[in-house]
Amino acid sequence: MLPKTLKVYAFTAGWLTLPLGLFLEGEKGKLKVPVPCYLVEHPKGRMLFDSGLHIDTQTDFKTRIGDASKYFTVHFSPGEEIATQLEKLDLCPADIDLLVNSHLHWDHAGGNEQIADARVVLQEKEWRAAHDSDLIARNGYIPADYDHGHDLQLVEGEHDVFGDGSVVCVPTYGHTPGHQSLRLRHGSQETLLCGDACYLRRSLEELRLPVAGFDRRQMLDSLLRIRQLRDRGARLFYGHDPDFWQTVAIAPSPIF
Repeated sequence: MLPKTLKVYAFTAGWLTLPLGLFLEGEKGKLKVPVPCYLVEHPKGRMLFDSGLHIDTQTDFKTRIGDASKYFTVHFSPGEEIATQLEKLDLCPADIDLLVNSHLHWDHAGGNEQIADARVVLQEKEWRAAHDSDLIARNGYIPADYDHGHDLQLVEGEHDVFGDGSVVCVPTYGHTPGHQSLRLRHGSQETLLCGDACYLRRSLEELRLPVAGFDRRQMLDSLLRIRQLRDRGARLFYGHDPDFWQTVAIAPSPIF
């Protein structure tokens, strides 16, 4: 039975400017995109979906992410880090029970260090890949973002976070070996927080893949599954779509 009270909040934990072609292969120009994080309040606990950028990127972005910094410009000011963002809801990091990472890239797991007491829920495939010396560089992982000794809950495939079907980790592999999205059910509405399985609305409408990714076949399969969810009525929250983000209620206002 779905809970009567499920609240979800969105945070903008900085912005990044990057070549549009990194999102849509073959496109020219640049795009400034949001770095989203989400708080889910469930009767059984509070959960973050992704944690955004590491606070060090506010002062020394190039050192923090290394060679990849040549493709990005960061717009991330003091107060935009996830620990401070929680203050908008009169919360602190210790109030967070679970931290679900879509994957372990630096703009999705960089804030994990600030949420030190939460249990991290992650696909086992992702954790293994992020500790495989042959895959770390290939997939753009930075171990300093996620090796902080958190209590881990490694899952395989779909995972019902609270045991009632309202918050479910959904495998959307391809962008990285163990990428997952988050499906929310509240009343009659279904919502999918896509993460990087679907960067932009155009990614889905045109089935356009980015330049880079772990497995292009899996990336396309994940987009097709997301399209099926959309076609049956699910509301999609795209991973980094600036136009869509303008329509999203930002904390302290809830999404729902």
